[in-house]
Amino acid sequence: MTTRVAVLGGGVAGLTAAHELAERGFAVTVYEARDRLGGKARSLPVPGSATDGRRDLPAEHGFRFFPGFYKHVPDTMRRIGVDGRLVGAERVMLAQADGRNELVTAAHLPESLEDFSLVARFLFEAATTLGVPPQDTAFFLERLLTLLTSCDERRLGQWELQSWWAYVDADHRSKAFQKFLADGLTRTLVAARAREMSARTGGAILLQLIFDLTRAGGRADRVLDGPTSDVWIDPWVAHLEGLGVEIRRGAPVEGIQSAAGRITGATVGGVAVTADHYVAAVPVEIMRTLAGPGLRAAEPRLKRLDRLVTRWMNGVMFYLARDVPLVNGHAIYIDSDWALTSISQRQFWHGYDFGGVGDGRVGGILSVDVSDWAQPSRRLGKIAMRCSHDEVIAEVWAQLKDHLEDLDDANVVRAFLDPAIEFPNPTQAANLEPLLVNTAGSWADRPDAVTRIPNLFLASDYVRTHTDLATMEGANEAARRAVNGILDATGSGAPRCKLWKLEEPAAFAPARAVDRLRWKLFHRPAKPPLRVTPEGRIEAAGPVAAGLLRAGRLLARRSG
Repeated sequence: MTTRVAVLGGGVAGLTAAHELAERGFAVTVYEARDRLGGKARSLPVPGSATDGRRDLPAEHGFRFFPGFYKHVPDTMRRIGVDGRLVGAERVMLAQADGRNELVTAAHLPESLEDFSLVARFLFEAATTLGVPPQDTAFFLERLLTLLTSCDERRLGQWELQSWWAYVDADHRSKAFQKFLADGLTRTLVAARAREMSARTGGAILLQLIFDLTRAGGRADRVLDGPTSDVWIDPWVAHLEGLGVEIRRGAPVEGIQSAAGRITGATVGGVAVTADHYVAAVPVEIMRTLAGPGLRAAEPRLKRLDRLVTRWMNGVMFYLARDVPLVNGHAIYIDSDWALTSISQRQFWHGYDFGGVGDGRVGGILSVDVSDWAQPSRRLGKIAMRCSHDEVIAEVWAQLKDHLEDLDDANVVRAFLDPAIEFPNPTQAANLEPLLVNTAGSWADRPDAVTRIPNLFLASDYVRTHTDLATMEGANEAARRAVNGILDATGSGAPRCKLWKLEEPAAFAPARAVDRLRWKLFHRPAKPPLRVTPEGRIEAAGPVAAGLLRAGRLLARRSG
């Protein structure tokens, strides 16, 4: 008899779980509250924007970003035949306000004379215009080196419990250091405050992005060549339906029932559904409401969901009559009060018919992510959460103009704010789709995909994963872990879903091995065997470290 699995939620995690299960012969039904699948990754139409038989303008929850270290999502895309829709970005821009320089560098290891020139100019201008003292830069590099030479046990037992701000000793560093290296990186990349984000998570992701930048032939920054649903989500759903997956749209999960330590059913859109196994693929803010006393008694780790922190990271899109490419990649607006980042889409959407959407006047799309909704705007004197719909759009545009000279008010055909932001009046706005933040110590509050309830499995970006970040990649990995749990629970002989760890250079493995021994024996504070000089050289901190450094360099040469 075929084993039936109910997948509660049709975002990236839910679709991944359905995909992996269907390929292994399970009968799968996906229940999704919305009429569009894909969760935060979905595209959506701009209501009422179409005229004369055209389609509505495309919009997103926020622009899509596929770093080079992603392994799980590209694997899924390859298996449905859409991996070719990923396009490598060539540049990244750091824009400053008040007419100061826009710093542009390559988004990959230099591959041409132009790339080398760009990187050299970026490093020179960064050193001379950003104002970070050399000793602060060297200290920051040493902090990264400390993470690289720390064993996993120390990362969880020490750095996980410390904020990124404390880890980089930001209180005792220059204002420029605090702005660019302490707070700026976490605000723009993961919508987290440096004073609350785990140093382990923040440092690990930053290192992965650096590795992507220095990997020959790799790309730190990849984007899609069209709206996300058009080129990825819709083909994925069609592929799943071809595998026999049943998709129920407009079916919100309203309750999960249990008895004697097992799930007995779920209420979905007012209808009772039953299955042999259940995959809860809903975000943490939804799972909190579904995890009632019965579930929490059967799985005590669900009680800790209330401790997890979410923040806002949502998109604003500006539809322009004349395309403004800006840079062939992402732009970071380092002085923006609301931690803005953007990408100009048309240069990547090569085959997209812009004339067939909206009223035919749109020539380009500037997609902007707003990552800090709790920082007051100096212009308005209030936070984004307290602004009206029109105030948010107007202020985001104004903050962009503070950094760029190429923006003209008359060029804006239309603007769109993610509808997950709701505006009750007169109270502050509500966000239906916030983002989990890995605060210091939060690893202990996050459950595994396999629970103590034998037929309940969790698949969402709050689940413990190697990725360890609220991303599409984390959601995909969590779903694979949930499916592996079902395979184990059913005694299936089907191959397990593949999981990838975050890769780090083999040259640092000897140093981590020594640190593991020191941690187990003494639990001493980390004193890295390697240090970075103010000139940027890596040196050994003693005779043992010197041997480690030689061994690491030899290993690196052999593996390279």
